[in-house]
Amino acid sequence: MTALLESYAQDAWYRASDEGMPLADAATGETVARLSATGLDVPGMIDYGRRVGGPALRSLTFHQRAAILKSLAKHLTGSAAEFHALSHRTGATRRDNAVDVDGGIGTLFSYASKGARELPDDTVLPDGPAERLGRGGTFVGQHVYTSRPGVAVQINAFNFPVWGMLEKLAPAFLAGVPSIVKPASQTAYLTELVVRRIVESGLLPEGSLQLLAGGPAGLLDRLGPQDAVAFTGSAETGAKLRAHPAVVHNGVRLGIEADSLNCSVLGPDVAPDDPEFALFADQLVTEMTVKTGQKCTAIRRALVPEHLADAVVDAVGRRLEQVVVGDPADPGTTMGPLVGADQRTEVLKAVAALRGSAEAVLGDPERCTPAGADPQRGAFVAPVLLRAGKDAAEPHEVEAFGPVSTVIGYRGVREAVELAARGRGSLVGSVVTNDPGTAREMVLGLAPWHGRMLVLDRDDAEESTGHGSPLPVLVHGGPGRAGGGEELGGMRAVRHHMQRTAVQASPDMATAITGRWTTGARRRDDGVHPFRKSLAELRIGDTVASGPHTVTREDIDRFADLTGDTFYAHTDEEAAAANPLFGGIVAHGYLVVSLAAGLFVDPAPGPVLANFGVDDLRFATPVKAGDAIAVTLTAKRITPRINADYGEVRWDAVVENAEGQPVATYDVLTLVAKEQPES
Repeated sequence: MTALLESYAQDAWYRASDEGMPLADAATGETVARLSATGLDVPGMIDYGRRVGGPALRSLTFHQRAAILKSLAKHLTGSAAEFHALSHRTGATRRDNAVDVDGGIGTLFSYASKGARELPDDTVLPDGPAERLGRGGTFVGQHVYTSRPGVAVQINAFNFPVWGMLEKLAPAFLAGVPSIVKPASQTAYLTELVVRRIVESGLLPEGSLQLLAGGPAGLLDRLGPQDAVAFTGSAETGAKLRAHPAVVHNGVRLGIEADSLNCSVLGPDVAPDDPEFALFADQLVTEMTVKTGQKCTAIRRALVPEHLADAVVDAVGRRLEQVVVGDPADPGTTMGPLVGADQRTEVLKAVAALRGSAEAVLGDPERCTPAGADPQRGAFVAPVLLRAGKDAAEPHEVEAFGPVSTVIGYRGVREAVELAARGRGSLVGSVVTNDPGTAREMVLGLAPWHGRMLVLDRDDAEESTGHGSPLPVLVHGGPGRAGGGEELGGMRAVRHHMQRTAVQASPDMATAITGRWTTGARRRDDGVHPFRKSLAELRIGDTVASGPHTVTREDIDRFADLTGDTFYAHTDEEAAAANPLFGGIVAHGYLVVSLAAGLFVDPAPGPVLANFGVDDLRFATPVKAGDAIAVTLTAKRITPRINADYGEVRWDAVVENAEGQPVATYDVLTLVAKEQPES
């Protein structure tokens, strides 16, 4: 008998006692594997994730989690060829594998990089600056993000068995929340293989990843307010999940990415000879054929100026003639089969429904002769392009989840926006135009109905990742019919799995809680210049306070001559005096910052390796000739780099005049050795 897939529960592989249901090869109809979760202790998986996986992840800092994700991505890269080979059985071509397999691994790399660069080496994430709540500065408010002590359940669709899992796993893992993966049945064998390679790596903490290979019965029943569910699939199933008692009564956080009648709009400024016209046709054919059109981001509606509709159909037809439908493992194949016979039936039904108000102008889904494959055994269909009038209803209501799109003519930008909105919310829309005014008008009109907008033209085409490619750094989700969820989006997706809490406390307590020095907190001056301390010796709050330096008119004149900054406030006594902001010659702001550096820097070689910038520089009060300034520098945040012998230190810098008024405030960024250099 064909191998029965196993679930990975409570850090052990579980095999059901029954034979399970067969999972068919998309191209041959042969059974690839069998699927069953009969007898699996699903409540035990949830409990194990909370009890074992959560504490193990929360004990790690963001940087440690990011380092694990990076190592995992490298490990999976070594098995990519194995994943590609099995992925062909889902109907995926070599190009499709680049999107699913390679794209999933790339998402791990992306989150690992962003986690190391944008998150602190800590387990708590401050959100924005502290808010001063009292007049005396002894009472402040600080928003913080902390990891929820629950589990992240992901229920995935069949079309992306690798990317769908990894794009949800990465932000949850980085947030310190363990994942339970429920893959779609049709392609669960590929997800199971990837999970096996993850488990074999030994990289993940115990309980941080579990796999439910089988039906979802009981999966939501035990979830509560600290748990989250991320669902990708149909709007019908999404509606059932919204009505589930765990969501309605238990406070489970539910994110849905559902049906999406995405559109691409050809701008009214484009002519058939323009580069944008070819870009539009190329993109439409790409979105129809990648993953055999089985993408939640594929273009379902092509909105074009009425007078160009015939030309668009002709251009798309010429390109579709070059599409080779056939064996997905053959390098010459550009479009494989649908995932299975049931999906083929669903696509044919949807096309029949669309034909209620649209005409099929290219292709016949029921007549397909694949290259190197048996059309009777595989789930093959031919690409289909339909054409409908602006009053047609079905193109805005029916999604054929396959290589199918509909061309609809419009008159004017306003009408194009109205037609796009009839889809009732989409994941992504694109505008192909070379006119900035058209781009602005269309994007502003379409944005409320879309989670992501691509503006494609001759200038960005070479680097564009395309209409249908979600990116780790950008939101993936959409309003209305598309589900209202937001997956990905860089750190937004990480914060989605965390709890934001407003903490009110003294500056000292806020510093202790956040691991970041807060204005008003105690400073520590032990007589040793902080620049003489290695990262191992430096502490939050370590401070150096300089003596005064009197700024002279000669300093101002020399700085103006040296830099060429002869703005009148620094060089023209009469004009400077006439400006109420200055009342006379004032020092350059950058002169003040430069002089401040001379006041706090320890010049001898030591653990401070380099200054690599300043953040949040503000000039508060003008400095005039004769004014004395002094600077206080305080270690604000210390961030060791895991894979280097140094780390980053963020210093709070305040430059004051003789009256104690701040004249400049900013953060200084330095690289500091972890240990004292050898003498």
